[in-house]
Amino acid sequence: MTLSTFVAPDGLHDAYVLTVFAVVGGGVMSPEDAAKSIHLPTILLLFSFMVISAQMRLGGFYSAITRRIVALQVGPAALMGVVIAVAAALSAVFSNDIVCLAVAPVLAEACLRRRLDPVPFLLGLACASNIGSAATLIGNPQNMLIGEVLRLPFAAYTAEAIGPVGAGLVALWALLAWQMRRTPPVAEPDPAQLAAIAAEVPPFDRWQTAKGLLVALALVGMFLFTDWPRDVAALVGAGVLLLSQRFHSSKVMGLIDWELLILFMGLFVVNHALELTGLTPRLVAWLTAQGIDLAQPVTLFFTTLGLSNLVSNVPAVMVLMPLANTGSGDHVGVTLALVSTMAGNLLIVGSIANLIVVDAARRCGIVIDWRRHARTGAPVAVVTLGIVAGWLAVRHG
Repeated sequence: MTLSTFVAPDGLHDAYVLTVFAVVGGGVMSPEDAAKSIHLPTILLLFSFMVISAQMRLGGFYSAITRRIVALQVGPAALMGVVIAVAAALSAVFSNDIVCLAVAPVLAEACLRRRLDPVPFLLGLACASNIGSAATLIGNPQNMLIGEVLRLPFAAYTAEAIGPVGAGLVALWALLAWQMRRTPPVAEPDPAQLAAIAAEVPPFDRWQTAKGLLVALALVGMFLFTDWPRDVAALVGAGVLLLSQRFHSSKVMGLIDWELLILFMGLFVVNHALELTGLTPRLVAWLTAQGIDLAQPVTLFFTTLGLSNLVSNVPAVMVLMPLANTGSGDHVGVTLALVSTMAGNLLIVGSIANLIVVDAARRCGIVIDWRRHARTGAPVAVVTLGIVAGWLAVRHG
């Protein structure tokens, strides 16, 4: 199952692919120009980290660490704090969508065994993964895009983002701990249901997990302390893992989200076509005439927030990057990354991570509808976006 399975209702993938066909078939640009418009470093970085995350998932790393967490002999509030911290840390390196895909069913099963209501923990997983992924330029697809296209320094961005991300995680824990204070124990779970969930979890492989962790940590070190191109370094790391004799390349490639990669390539082509037709410059001129300057921090903040919930955060970022004057200040990349990511918690469809968790819950017999998600996601989004707004105001005026 690929991540884009959860995006299918939006029709974004098909819409952009059909638009690319129309652009090339209609003669707006040649196939060669369309290929040149694709930002290859972003595609390579995204693909490489999909390979690394697939390695970790096949090695049973996510399931093993989740079971260790839930086995801790602590109260529900403290357990929630550990789940939030670990989910955020993993998402900052291995991508929030992959973390939720691997952790959600194991977390649901473990909570049911302890007779804890799994809904707050699953919502905590989704929200923490979204928030934590904003801490780095490899935590989610839109941050990879922003970092590569705008050439943001990895260490400088993390230093900028770690403050609002940390404060947002504390706020998330406080809200969930308050919501859980009167949550009664759940009924005795169905053993057959638990066995069915457990059967889908891959066994833990210490050697394969160690290889994946070593490659991931080595890459983060390179990103922080060297100027080696991130896409090249990540591709080398992915190549090392694909040499494994235990996990055949076909298994790893089966977990690659090819639809998301195609969506990214289509977005690059469509955006370049808009520039060639002159629509983008005319739109910028019209907005400027209306007194709307997307390069201004406040305008960019609210435009990113609205567009992220209208068309999803990846297309929103792709549309806004050429519209915002990236030479106007170093706030543009940070604003796009933080706001588009935090906005994902507002609605259940605001983030693929949310949809993954809701789907995993449904397969475990747990219902998380729009209203239940909104009780947690909406206040978390409002508070974290408020934290980001305050942080940006202090840092960038």
